[in-house]
Amino acid sequence: MTVAIDPVKRELIKNALRTICDNMIVLVIRTSRSVVVKNNLDFSSSLLDANGEMVVQGLSLPAHLGATMPALKGCLDYFGDDIHEGDILASNDPYAGASHLNDIFMFRPVYLGGKRVAFLCLILHHTDMGGRVPGGNATDSTEIFQEGLRIPPSKIYERGRPNDTLLRIIEHNVRVSDRVMGDVRSQISSLMGGEREFLKLLDQYDEPTLAAYIADLIDYSERLTRANIRRLPNGVGEFADWIDDDGTPGGPAVKIAVKITIEDETITVDFTGTSPQTSGAMNPNYWFTVSMAYAALRTVMDVDLLTNAGFYRAITVIAPEGTFVNPRYPAPVGARGLGGYRVRTAVHGALAQILPDRMPACVGTSEFAVVFAGYQARNPFLMLEFHNVSGAGAFPDRDGQEAGPYCLGNTANVPVEVIEAENPVRLIRYAFLADTEGAGKYRGALGIVREYEVLADSATVQLRSDRQKHPPYGLMGGSDGAPARTVMNPRQPDEHVVPSKFVMTMQRGDVLRGELPGSGGWGDPKQRDLALVLDDVRQGKVSVPRARSVYGVVIENGVATRVLE
Repeated sequence: MTVAIDPVKRELIKNALRTICDNMIVLVIRTSRSVVVKNNLDFSSSLLDANGEMVVQGLSLPAHLGATMPALKGCLDYFGDDIHEGDILASNDPYAGASHLNDIFMFRPVYLGGKRVAFLCLILHHTDMGGRVPGGNATDSTEIFQEGLRIPPSKIYERGRPNDTLLRIIEHNVRVSDRVMGDVRSQISSLMGGEREFLKLLDQYDEPTLAAYIADLIDYSERLTRANIRRLPNGVGEFADWIDDDGTPGGPAVKIAVKITIEDETITVDFTGTSPQTSGAMNPNYWFTVSMAYAALRTVMDVDLLTNAGFYRAITVIAPEGTFVNPRYPAPVGARGLGGYRVRTAVHGALAQILPDRMPACVGTSEFAVVFAGYQARNPFLMLEFHNVSGAGAFPDRDGQEAGPYCLGNTANVPVEVIEAENPVRLIRYAFLADTEGAGKYRGALGIVREYEVLADSATVQLRSDRQKHPPYGLMGGSDGAPARTVMNPRQPDEHVVPSKFVMTMQRGDVLRGELPGSGGWGDPKQRDLALVLDDVRQGKVSVPRARSVYGVVIENGVATRVLE
């Protein structure tokens, strides 16, 4: 049966499918237990066709979604024909297509009249999966077995019944089981809710018609993606960004080298020349690397372009096995977020060589991840604080937004009040850092400082951060942002600088100060508009001495004057 595609009906079906994915997200927010999910929004949703090809995404994390199809393929390869109505497949195995152990991928097959017609997917970052360090993101793990409970492709629900054995194994191998199991049940319930909504759609459209439009949405996205690429100039861009170290004591710096080739209607992203895989846990596995490359490329295409399997067909990602961006088993990948974020800034740097009038300078950070864990009155606590963002790098036509979201994140800073209400930790400082911007004709966002005081008798503290040695880059003559810095017990007699990555024990009253780097600038700082410099000085973002020394502007009696060279 051939179905004639009506463009209006295609749009209606596309929006209906997106709404199903977004509604699953709403259900997760309403029913989840952990801060990292309900406040930080560290999760994703999508809908795939019966064969495992992604059709639509919810308002989700781009970092997750490139791994969705590989993770489902890992389940399909294992179970084959042994998938039935009422099943929910689950996996967190990075070596079976998933991302890292904290991200559990769950897939709900949808059936109509005994025929499988789609899969619904939810990915949640779970607070803990066991392992040697609370939270599972230690940078100095040396093999995946240290990082926690590894769930190979499994059935967490089978023919409508929960797999109590698997659920009990998870419950008894994590530190804060009430939060983890609450999030697991939220994930399961939201998938079931999505299934009900999808079946309602099948009341409106018969299965052959809906299947035809789903296939067309993938092909349509491919056509639009190739048309978008044709509008970009052909060219080659090469760039390298760096991670300060590999996460182990005294470890070497890590180079992320990338070469982007745009040719007619295809893009090739080649990471040949990247450092070898490291002994630390910041290696992003291949599919996380691919996810970040896809997401970075997506930013130079139309906002309304549907990102699905058709989008991926026009892009080739080369990441040689055994390199930092494609490590061999059993390499640890628990802290792969930092490595993946550096992949995206490297890709953006390469794109800037081809599209200099469109690309922003380097974002300050979304890499400052801190975990406090321990016991308070015999009750366990585990606080994850991820995705703090300084703000965007400067654009070719405007400043970077202070503390604004970065286009590849979609996560949220956790409010101070939430952190303090749920954990024996006090936030005693949360502020912008003056004079940390990457200077330029347009300046980058200011760095941010956060100070955490331990209120429990003691806490295991894990920090994953960077940019102390390799600050965020500027473009077209713009300056780099100010480097990061981490200090223990600031303003106290025992104040001292600590590394960007560590696992240590802090005692009651100890304070950890994290200074996030500023974002890169764009263009010559001496060309910055006088009114913009004056406004920055008035707001306390730039000091009077810096205005003169960096921007060549004298501020006297509220008046800005350019210094004559």
